[in-house]
Amino acid sequence: MGFADLSIAEIARDYNVPVEDVLRLCDQLAIAYKTPQTRLALEDAKAIMSELVARTDDDRPATSA
Repeated sequence: MGFADLSIAEIARDYNVPVEDVLRLCDQLAIAYKTPQTRLALEDAKAIMSELVARTDDDRPATSA
């Protein structure tokens, strides 16, 4: 398993969400961490980012054609 060289805190900053939200996501996805500075495995970082993107998409109003 490769490493993404991203920490939980960096993902929170990049996606403009509180670190606590990303930590909660880690707990929900069973991703082990010790601190917000924990470097994540590539698969774990991708799972978190995918969930954050999905939540952003869910918050957008639907457009009608």
